[in-house]
Amino acid sequence: MSERKRGIRIQTRIIISALLLLLQLTFLFYVLYDITAKSVALYALSMIAGTFTVICILNRRGNPDHKIAWIIFILLFPVFGISVFLLWGGGRVLPHLRRKMERCESHYLPYLKEEPRTRERLRYYDMFHSRQADYLSGESGYPLYDRTETEYLCPGEKILEKMLVELNKAEKYIFMEFFILAEGYMWDEIHKILVRKAEKGVDIKIIFDDFGSIKRQHKDFIKNLRAEGISVSVFNPIKPSMNIFMNNRSHRKIVVIDGKTAFTGGFNIGDEYINRMVRFGHWHDSGIMLKGEAVRSFLAMFCCMWEFTTKEELDIKSLFADAPHENDGFVLPYCDDPLNDKNPAEGIYMQILNTAQKYVYITSPYLIIDNTMTAALRMAAKSGVDVRIITPHIPDKWYVHPVTQYNYLELLEAGVKIYEYTPGFIHSKLFVSDDKIATVGTVNMDYRSFVFHFECGVWICDNGTVLDIKDEFERTVALSQEIKIEDWKKRPILMRIKQSILHIFAPFM
Repeated sequence: MSERKRGIRIQTRIIISALLLLLQLTFLFYVLYDITAKSVALYALSMIAGTFTVICILNRRGNPDHKIAWIIFILLFPVFGISVFLLWGGGRVLPHLRRKMERCESHYLPYLKEEPRTRERLRYYDMFHSRQADYLSGESGYPLYDRTETEYLCPGEKILEKMLVELNKAEKYIFMEFFILAEGYMWDEIHKILVRKAEKGVDIKIIFDDFGSIKRQHKDFIKNLRAEGISVSVFNPIKPSMNIFMNNRSHRKIVVIDGKTAFTGGFNIGDEYINRMVRFGHWHDSGIMLKGEAVRSFLAMFCCMWEFTTKEELDIKSLFADAPHENDGFVLPYCDDPLNDKNPAEGIYMQILNTAQKYVYITSPYLIIDNTMTAALRMAAKSGVDVRIITPHIPDKWYVHPVTQYNYLELLEAGVKIYEYTPGFIHSKLFVSDDKIATVGTVNMDYRSFVFHFECGVWICDNGTVLDIKDEFERTVALSQEIKIEDWKKRPILMRIKQSILHIFAPFM
């Protein structure tokens, strides 16, 4: 079958799924509108139900901005709005999925043992920042490690180069999980190694998110991989139906090799991430490589997701490797998911802002933040902390970037310094503070990462890599345009209107 025909079939699947979903929503709207329009009693009942739902939303725990967006929608379309809210209102988790994930975690997390001396050593040398580790470990369920080597990798070209070297060393297994797995040069280079390793008996397992990857693969992509001896699992396949869980995607990026080496960061597998394909100017991304004990946590994360998607339980004990490295500070890998009431991803960002003494440097492709995060950023800046944020200058989504920019003025007025990466799109997600603390991972500063997505990252403390991250941030600032408050106040009125309107619907983005 030709490349063109395969591409057409993928597009057809997307279009059909979207049209069927739209048809169901339209039918639901029509039926509910028709029923209430023909009956005064039912119309009155719908208004009462809408009012009751709004009261429930106001009294539930959660983000005020998220509540306001849904309240506006429900007041405009009472019965239809209630129906859509019950499906995709956020915060609702199907009990069987929650239990399923808890069961998966119970098979792997108990094998992650933290040595008491590690926590004691951190408290002795750095009591101030040890509280961050206490919080993050308690919320995420993953332990603190020391004997782990880390290396910060930026931009994406360096990530691929290092990853290829490590993949070539694999002897037992290679586990990979990505939001986007796109065909192209980057995948071809990785794929060559995977095929060669699979022929030698190396266990290759790959997870990718269907929503992130659906437009980037040909029809027979999965079939061909399985024929090559590579195991593949698709996270949350897209279906043309109104599904509560469809809004929750796996945004994680994890590579684990023989239990000795792990990678994570903002990068996916796609040519734009290594600037082989130009999308939105120069693509600036970052990642981190780990070697040593902390790799075990990423192994457990992958095993949990593999069992969650395939129902296959893995023998994690046989996958561990004794590969301790010399102490270079402390490392705490963590993950976050929408199937529980915890929020370590946003929480550790807040912790860093609240405890910073000198500076906090941040890069994020999106700055779609709630009142709580805005208050933390403003308070840190007003307290004399040097808070700097780099966002893209060339956006990837026309409707998202104005919402990022909407938040500029309030932050600038508090003393936060904001820069836009002039050469293109910055996709890196990191915090670095006081030459002591940093976190690198997949977590954007937006509602999707904080509420809806499965995410992961690495917190590091008293580690030489922290200074490497700081140095790279300063090099990136030199390439970026600072947003001056006096200039920003003069932006065109139409831009202000667009930003204000789109901001209302920020929780849906």
